[in-house]
Amino acid sequence: MEALVTPRLILEPITLPVVEATFRGDRAAIEDLVQAKVPDAWPGRALVERAFSASLEHIRADPATRLWGDRLMIAMDELGGTRLVVGSVVFHGKPESGVAEVGYGVEERWQRQGYASEATSACVDWALAQPGIISVTATTPPWHTASIRVLERSGLARVGMEEHETLGEVLRFERRR
Repeated sequence: MEALVTPRLILEPITLPVVEATFRGDRAAIEDLVQAKVPDAWPGRALVERAFSASLEHIRADPATRLWGDRLMIAMDELGGTRLVVGSVVFHGKPESGVAEVGYGVEERWQRQGYASEATSACVDWALAQPGIISVTATTPPWHTASIRVLERSGLARVGMEEHETLGEVLRFERRR
């Protein structure tokens, strides 16, 4: 899988070696693999659990399916020209029914700068260009206005509400091919 390039970001594929280094908490290895500086607090246990909910063994057994479309957001530091990991866009595994579900996160220091919208839009475009994919969906709590804006800017439309096992009632968004 090739990197996607947007005006301000390089969206590097998340590979099995990156996941293994992430599970080990080996920031130096991650930085070497993606050729970018990783924030001090990144990835954090919560991100690891959220982004890679499948066990490491399942990911190792089938990385093409488990890591389908997952990417790190890498921006250039305007001062020093250093590549920096500012967030990630992940899908919830390779879609089986033609429907891909997307999620995203940006490190706090880099939020409210349009990175999530820019990266999510590019990844949604990529997903919809893949054979057999008919739509991309996402969910977000109704109070999360920043996330709602990201989804709307990425071309997803609000299609309803549903119950989430841990978040309660969430808004469902979708963009069709």
